[in-house]
Amino acid sequence: MLTRDTGRRRSHPTVYERLAPRPEAVEAALAGSREAVFWLEDAGERPSHPPLAGRRSADLAVVGAGYAGLWTAVLAKRRNPGARVVVLEAGRVGWAASGRNGGFCEASLTHGESNGRSRWPDEYDELDRLGRENLDALAADVTELRLDCQLERTGMLSVAVEPHQVAWAHESGEPLDREGVRARLDSPIALAGGFEADTCALVHPARLALELARVAVGLGVEVHEHTRVTGLGSSRSGPVTLTTQAGSVVADRVALCTNVFPSLVRRTRWHTVPVYDYVLMTEPLTPSQLASVGWHGREGVGDLANQFHYLRLTADDRILFGGYDAVYHYGRRVRPAYEHRPDSHRRLAAHFLTMFPQLDGVRFSHRWAGAIDTSTQFCAFHGLARGGRVAYAAGFTGLGVGATRFAAEVMLDRLSGLATPRTDLQMVRRLPLPFPPEPVASAGIQLTRASLDRADHREGQRNLLLRTLDRLGLGFDS
Repeated sequence: MLTRDTGRRRSHPTVYERLAPRPEAVEAALAGSREAVFWLEDAGERPSHPPLAGRRSADLAVVGAGYAGLWTAVLAKRRNPGARVVVLEAGRVGWAASGRNGGFCEASLTHGESNGRSRWPDEYDELDRLGRENLDALAADVTELRLDCQLERTGMLSVAVEPHQVAWAHESGEPLDREGVRARLDSPIALAGGFEADTCALVHPARLALELARVAVGLGVEVHEHTRVTGLGSSRSGPVTLTTQAGSVVADRVALCTNVFPSLVRRTRWHTVPVYDYVLMTEPLTPSQLASVGWHGREGVGDLANQFHYLRLTADDRILFGGYDAVYHYGRRVRPAYEHRPDSHRRLAAHFLTMFPQLDGVRFSHRWAGAIDTSTQFCAFHGLARGGRVAYAAGFTGLGVGATRFAAEVMLDRLSGLATPRTDLQMVRRLPLPFPPEPVASAGIQLTRASLDRADHREGQRNLLLRTLDRLGLGFDS
């Protein structure tokens, strides 16, 4: 609604504020929850891999045993079964983003069509095609490699929860009116929706990582946990040496897959910032509770606010509910202590009960958080260093479950000197703008977050800062 005197939209409370549950209901829902990652617990006992000791030589060394690193190792052995491949991991396989994300495996390589078309209009159709091919190939690999990761090709449901979001929902796939969206997900705050049947699958994220490691080892890959790489050295044209606490690997080629953690190629450290995301998991729903929300198609779901929520069902009918808060800490720091944020988890619980008031009485069993490697283009970037002997990919911005497999193919193509449709992409050949140094980075991120919140309270209207960022190619409308 416009005011007569200024022409500016008035600020309105969001639906999550207007229909907020009683504080005691929120506290009761959280009372029995533990600060632990459900996926890592549910995956069961994890095999251990010995730390590296001594000196190794390899055709390919991979740094990082998350999705990107493990896909790189597996696909490298598929291309050349005789290759000597070594994976070095500072912690445990899949312990970081790969083991604690929501498990949404999307076809998009560009964080949605709007972001992709605005940045790479001339090649977006090719990016869309390659993304769909990548998702199909990932699903085929799950079958061929017998990856026990609970993959479900359920599709994605985008939900409008405010009147100004209805038009956005209808642009997000097959348009659904209020009755149509509530037939798929029975939430009283759902006003409209858009459904895409073939662009999203769901997986058990920790199992996917552990299964990729199992397959890699079976193919002859050496995996070393608790092996932090402390140095990256090379001569002008010879092999690359990775130095660790207790040994080293001399490799012809290196793939760096360190996600949110500081890159061994120092000049790229400015290209990502860590943003913390928060998640809740319910106890398993009873049949009557599940019936009360419908959700017969088990779609992945996201609302359409700037500060958005994502939710899904697990194999045992729990609801994962995450998003909204996206928290940056000064200095690009990544710390376990940042995962403890009771206010964020209380806010999520309140929003959950607003979306599903019929589930009053449901309890949360787990609460956790993790750092997302965010880039200024809001999707992965790709690069080469050391004369083409080192490849890297990072900046997945919460979209890495499927896009890491594509990134692995890109890195292997480039390390082999191959020209392919993947390596010809502008998105692959050009690095995004870096984030500025502190204190400018922190101030800018906090101002942007406040502006996005303001837009959610003003019918989506973007202020001068957001419009300027849009013009500079730094804006994002989630």
